[in-house]
Amino acid sequence: MSRIEKKFQELKGKSAFIGYITAGDPTIEKTKELVIAMEKGGCDIVELGIPYSDPVADGPVIQAAAQRALDNGTTVDKIFEEVEKIREDSQIPLVFLVYYNTIYSRGVENFVKECSKNGVDGLIVPDLPVEEREEILPYIKKYNVDLIPLVAPNSEERIPKIIENGGGFVYCISSFGVTGTREEFDSSIGNYLEKVRKSSHLPLAVGFGISTREDVETFEKLADGVIVGSALVKVVEKNNGDSVELEKKVKELCGK
Repeated sequence: MSRIEKKFQELKGKSAFIGYITAGDPTIEKTKELVIAMEKGGCDIVELGIPYSDPVADGPVIQAAAQRALDNGTTVDKIFEEVEKIREDSQIPLVFLVYYNTIYSRGVENFVKECSKNGVDGLIVPDLPVEEREEILPYIKKYNVDLIPLVAPNSEERIPKIIENGGGFVYCISSFGVTGTREEFDSSIGNYLEKVRKSSHLPLAVGFGISTREDVETFEKLADGVIVGSALVKVVEKNNGDSVELEKKVKELCGK
């Protein structure tokens, strides 16, 4: 059983809080400290963004974080080393959000193998079309790393195909566009999530635009997990990676 699957079982129907930060922001040395702070604050799963120069699915807050990480010399090697250090003190499920060029340039099998070896439990690859997953699926199965599928409100009849061969949970995008805070969400999101649930045995986690305790409470009622990204990345930026402030923010969003 993967750490992700085990976590959802442990929660026994309670919605998981999934927090996102960009690895290497503000420094690679801070990444472990921030992950531990998120866990103390109440995160059930941590999503680590691998900084990339052209992050098409990310809004300005996360794009800026990725650029800061790249500017300070963050590399994939350093991120894997930091994950190893995290695993010395924590067994919290860790997920990489990574663009496919990063995987491809490193060698697909090699990248997935390194994830397994160093303690990464799942991969979210926002720019990998379902039609091209054949390149990575054999290694996902071989090394027992979850490939977390992404579905959007307009996925419609493609939902079963997108979810096929997925693992961990289904990342349900709450709205069109890129990551970032939202003033409001489409009122039909409940119907959209029900369509996804009919097509999958996996837990459903909702992300994109969730930034307040009120947002979290809304989606806790509809999904098995709630993903918060930009709101946490803003705290990291504002406080220059102060782990105490990040822990406080996670607690606030978790209602603790």
